[in-house]
Amino acid sequence: MARILITSALPYINGIKHLGNLAGSMLPADVWARFKRGQGHDVLYICATDEHGTPAELAAAAAGQDVRTYCDEQHEIQKRAGEAFGLSYDWFGRSSNEPNRRLTQHFAKVLEEKGLIEERVDRMIYSIDDARFLPDRYVEGTCPHCGHVGARGDQCDNCGRLLDPTDLIDPYSSVSGSKNLEVRDTRHLYLLQTKVEQPIRDWVGTKTDWQTLAKSIAYKHLDEGLIDRGITRDLKWGVPVVGPDGGPRPGMEGKVFYVWFDAPIEYIGATEEWADAKGGDWRSWWRTDEGADDVRYVQFMGKDNVAFHTVSFPATIIGSGEPWKMVDQLKAFNWLNWYGGKFSTSQKRGVFMDQALELLPADYWRWHLTAYGPEHSDAAFTWEQFQSTTNKDLADVLGNFVNRIVKFTESKFGGVVPEGGALTDVDQDFLKQIRDGVAEATANLEDMEFRKAAQSIRAVWVLGNEYLQVAAPWTAFKTDVERAETATRVALNLVALFARLAAPIIPASAEKIAATVGSTDLSWPSADADLLAAVPVGQAVAAASVLFAKIEDEQVAEWSARFGGAEG
Repeated sequence: MARILITSALPYINGIKHLGNLAGSMLPADVWARFKRGQGHDVLYICATDEHGTPAELAAAAAGQDVRTYCDEQHEIQKRAGEAFGLSYDWFGRSSNEPNRRLTQHFAKVLEEKGLIEERVDRMIYSIDDARFLPDRYVEGTCPHCGHVGARGDQCDNCGRLLDPTDLIDPYSSVSGSKNLEVRDTRHLYLLQTKVEQPIRDWVGTKTDWQTLAKSIAYKHLDEGLIDRGITRDLKWGVPVVGPDGGPRPGMEGKVFYVWFDAPIEYIGATEEWADAKGGDWRSWWRTDEGADDVRYVQFMGKDNVAFHTVSFPATIIGSGEPWKMVDQLKAFNWLNWYGGKFSTSQKRGVFMDQALELLPADYWRWHLTAYGPEHSDAAFTWEQFQSTTNKDLADVLGNFVNRIVKFTESKFGGVVPEGGALTDVDQDFLKQIRDGVAEATANLEDMEFRKAAQSIRAVWVLGNEYLQVAAPWTAFKTDVERAETATRVALNLVALFARLAAPIIPASAEKIAATVGSTDLSWPSADADLLAAVPVGQAVAAASVLFAKIEDEQVAEWSARFGGAEG
């Protein structure tokens, strides 16, 4: 039994997340956590809301609330949304909680002792009309590298280059749109990433099994040359900057740590929250001198977060010189777009997590976003594809197989599993193909190839339907009842198997499917196990109500009008 630590990128506190956020980090992390738990491993899946920074301050002001109250409410909303989508976090923490505050201040202290943090008088953008210094992402302008208009002061989404606000051409405040800006002196702490560039490069070089996307982004930033990064901001909301004695640091009163400095530390902080609440030992998951040396640590995130997790956070961990557990595998995802464009609340384009569940149960979305998600390239969500794949995969293939054989058993065998006779060559051949399919699905999930895994699982479901067509127990029943019994017993055991294969991706539906044949085992199946031992002879079975209702054209038209579609 392995010990596996899983984290997904922290959803920002400002507003409910859209389907792209779900598909690019939280959902695949959950699928993999469920898969590994199903194999019997000791899994700890940690996530949290990322609560600091200017967006939280501005959103709270717009809502007429103080920031703490706003974050309290939004955390609960996001927690409930995750639970409604079946996200099986072991803990869903908060970056504004005490463990993260203490750990962030600890890392800053240790890094400064190592000579990796220094105070600098900075020249930063000040908005005269807004009466405030503007954090980097609240300065926008033209990228000096690619000419993209609308680049943020921390990063250009078009070319991916990390920026400073003063790099931008024709800058303006994204808070008010004002161009009445000036550069003023302000004192800040800088993390000297340039001093740990080679250790970071050496560390990335050891990750021979990382996917191309994650590794290429890491090397892109290393090859461009790391820069020393400011890790404090002129804000009120965040982890306070303190001096060696724990009190306010002279000359830096009222400043807080940059959200991208403290947010990754919350992975550790949230684990401490879990330990405090559940009685666990967080250090055994994070400190290699206290047992974490045998932990496999896997991170899931969208591609826009990779630079911070392969450069900035490692700079903190490596620079500290302390025995912290570092990530072993980083699984990065591309972007889910909406008909080729971006999700937009203001333009009513796209579906957000809370809205999605008003339309259909979570498993419909979970299946589609896993089987057709933005894994190796950007993917476009369309209502038409969602309708087609849902109807074909879930209703026609999986739901149809389960309902046909269970209802036949109710009709012809009194709703109990018949005994039948010896397996035929046809039975054995199909069972071998199904075992091969289980092995393929297992290998794909081990490799975190989620689209391939979903298609492998679907292929096994298709084999089940093909078996019913060939074995045709309803036809055999007319002339050879024993043969009909045998085929029925095989197929009912496949129902239990298919539920186990479905469980990581569509857990609620898997439970319902298993229940139709009286099974509760949703552990991940072994390809070489006895596939006919799950549902014993004499076991009562009962068809469920419709497992997957088809999506109708009228629904697609209604949803397109409400949320945007091809003409949106």
